[in-house]
Amino acid sequence: MANSVTQEYMQIPAVTRAYTTACVLTTAAVQLELITPFQLYFNPDLILKKYQVWRLITNFLFFGPLGFSFLFNMIFLYRYCRMLEEGSFRGRTADFVYMFLFGGVLMTLFGLFANLFFLGQAFTIMLVYVWSRRNPYIRMNFFGLLNFQAPFLPWVLMGFSLLLGNSIVIDLLGIGVGHIYYFLEDVFPNQPGGRKLLATPGIFRFLFDAPQEDPNYAPLPEDQDGISWNGQGVEDTGQDQNEEDPQ
Repeated sequence: MANSVTQEYMQIPAVTRAYTTACVLTTAAVQLELITPFQLYFNPDLILKKYQVWRLITNFLFFGPLGFSFLFNMIFLYRYCRMLEEGSFRGRTADFVYMFLFGGVLMTLFGLFANLFFLGQAFTIMLVYVWSRRNPYIRMNFFGLLNFQAPFLPWVLMGFSLLLGNSIVIDLLGIGVGHIYYFLEDVFPNQPGGRKLLATPGIFRFLFDAPQEDPNYAPLPEDQDGISWNGQGVEDTGQDQNEEDPQ
């Protein structure tokens, strides 16, 4: 049982696994009172004056105490982060990590003006938005109540947040950043005179993408199957070499 759970966990794509695990562990640490939300929230003064730079990351990892809101956010974060990583970003881990960085930086800049303390929900909405725009023809069903096309999903989630009495500023931020990324990555390069502006740095590809095989590589003779060290073919006769000739 433990082995099967471990295998299922390790089959989750690397970026999705790392981010969702960090979110769950952060929430667990708060629940166990090992840390408090006051040590995690986004505070520019503490970052710049007290050098508490970890707040630039931890404010994306805490979704509130255990409860319906936390589970709701975790389900959507895991589902759409994984579908993006296994879908349009399949084999492009460096590009996916670069999208994380791009979105996080933009949200942090907007957070300076919107006086927001935790940006994890906005980040989830950004992932949902990018996925929904790249899968426009998928039919969605929301709790069996609404049927709609995928691009409407971020707006449905914003309406649901409004019904729960939450502020929609955080949802609008996620939608806005998601649209900026989608426009720069998918729309503008395909326009007349457009070009790709979000080029993933080479250091990201070096760190996160597996090296590609050189199509012009020719293996050395000793590396080829069925070739001996002196270049002569080795034939498998199916007989033991120690077997004596019956004659």
